[in-house]
Amino acid sequence: MAKDIPYCPLMSAGSDIDKVCTLESCAWFVPSVRKCSVYMLAYNALLETTARQKASKIHR
Repeated sequence: MAKDIPYCPLMSAGSDIDKVCTLESCAWFVPSVRKCSVYMLAYNALLETTARQKASKIHR
């Protein structure tokens, strides 16, 4: 899928076809940052996990 066309991570899960995001029409869309809240949750979890892994390597 083209990089400039956002897709819905919820509706696309388990599907071979990416479903296009409905943006402002979706309850999960955060207009102030123009991102999907599901995407933001996953991204923040990734950052937190990465930080914890780096911290545990330092304390070894």
